[in-house]
Amino acid sequence: MSLLIKNGRIITAVDDYHADLFIENETVSVIGKDLNMEADTVIDATGKYVFPGGVDPHTHLDMPFGGTTSADDFETGTRAAAHGGTTTLIDFAIQTKGESTLAALETWHEKAEGKTAIDYGFHMIVTDMEDDRLWELKKLADEGITSYKLFMAYPGVLYVDDGTIFRAMRKAGEDGTVVCMHAENGIVIDEIVKTALAQGKTAPKYHALTRPTRMEAEGVHRAISIAEVANVPVYIVHLSCADALEQVTLARNRGVPAFAETCPQYLFLDHSYYEQEGFEGAKYVMTPALREKWNQDELWRGLRFGDLQSISTDHCPFCFKEQKELGLNDFSKIPNGAPGVENRMALVYNGGVHAGRISLNKFVELTSTAAAKTFGLFPRKGTIAVDSDADIVVFDPNRKETISVNNPCTHHMAVDYNTYEGIEVTGFPETVISRGKVIVRETEYQGRKGDGQFIKRGLYGGLR
Repeated sequence: MSLLIKNGRIITAVDDYHADLFIENETVSVIGKDLNMEADTVIDATGKYVFPGGVDPHTHLDMPFGGTTSADDFETGTRAAAHGGTTTLIDFAIQTKGESTLAALETWHEKAEGKTAIDYGFHMIVTDMEDDRLWELKKLADEGITSYKLFMAYPGVLYVDDGTIFRAMRKAGEDGTVVCMHAENGIVIDEIVKTALAQGKTAPKYHALTRPTRMEAEGVHRAISIAEVANVPVYIVHLSCADALEQVTLARNRGVPAFAETCPQYLFLDHSYYEQEGFEGAKYVMTPALREKWNQDELWRGLRFGDLQSISTDHCPFCFKEQKELGLNDFSKIPNGAPGVENRMALVYNGGVHAGRISLNKFVELTSTAAAKTFGLFPRKGTIAVDSDADIVVFDPNRKETISVNNPCTHHMAVDYNTYEGIEVTGFPETVISRGKVIVRETEYQGRKGDGQFIKRGLYGGLR
């Protein structure tokens, strides 16, 4: 099948020009002015932007957590991502303590294979790693799993001690791979939570009040320090506040290869969402928690000047009814996470480009290119170039939509609420192409279950 995209304005992380794209055999074949080539399908992109497909490096599909499982599986979650302009995501396989990471990888392959609408890869969440199993990390890299995630939070569940972190980091550095860190001081936070519950403080807002920003900053500082000694690039996931960003900036100023992502929830939502009546605040129980609104300006500043490299979603949806209500009388039992994989591109365009905070090129860098480079996908993903995968978004910069669980253009996630309910955006993805196949046309889904492929990722490519 061949595809010709005519009259679009092509935007990459470094380019901005008007041209046509000819696509065949799943890749971009020709880029040029006024192409006169026969194609099976022609799309007129007059007045539209033509972006590389989004790369979301942080999702949790079909993930067991807190006595339940995230509401989107690999079918519904990737279909929703496609509607939102994301054409590649990296999910997390989870090692069961005491068992092999290779067995965990097999489990997650079984969860995803034949179900996805878009291409995907995996990070590996490491929950223990003794010396006699360090060889597994190299084997994972050979299988295209070139990044690992470790947790300083959730003692007794996902938490690993500093010795395990150092062992894994040292081996990852030797192998040319990357370590992602959930950086919060979970030991201290658990003590704060215990005290709050003993005082009868059980409402959702106490999830945030028991997770102070200094405990995130301490975790970020410690993670970067250990990585520096282990000689490995470190990537801080879902950074939420100015305190934590300060630690990344200080490290980068010293020349440390420390990188970080933030998420739309920390750019557009704030602590006041926990103050809603009744149990409504549970919809926003995620980790890290939403912060005071002033942090948003600092995060945008970090994005603009390069101390934050990517915007992911940390998409981890739990239905308000039945799932979030597991913590109705105890905030510590509310499953942590919120939906967002579908709304990232429109939100970031609206709040970033349309609001004058970032350029079009920076938008592409933050939503696609930087993640592709960090996690071994570039230049196959994350750009528009000859021989790159034809992952393309035709984006209408003038289209307005109000994000809502009731809006069929903005909500295809398998969850009964939308984190960004009522936010109006200007700029919206209309047509989405994955490896040369139109999977969303004028916001209507045209793909099929199983269109996506598992992508073996390369070694760390090196951001600046």
